[in-house]
Amino acid sequence: MAAAFLAVGIDRIDENSRGTYTFRPLLIPGILLIWPLVLWRWAVLEMGRDKWPLRHAPPRRVHGKVWLVLGVVIPLILVVGLSLKQPWPADYAPHKIGESAG
Repeated sequence: MAAAFLAVGIDRIDENSRGTYTFRPLLIPGILLIWPLVLWRWAVLEMGRDKWPLRHAPPRRVHGKVWLVLGVVIPLILVVGLSLKQPWPADYAPHKIGESAG
């Protein structure tokens, strides 16, 4: 799949990649990792169903909500983590390292 995409598909998706063959082997790990997304994007562009102005609209709509959630969750995690700190046992008697028992 990665070989087919790098041989044929990348030139159709990104016109700036035409004629640049030296960097393509570096893309193989990423393509193998997200191959369903690569295939979907390639198919959308081949069929002409790409709506360029709306390309980044869904992530931008979610960003504000994510920042609000993170603004509440991160301080909450810190406060809970600091409040649940285990107390030091009062009856703990320290022992020297290397001291034999008995």
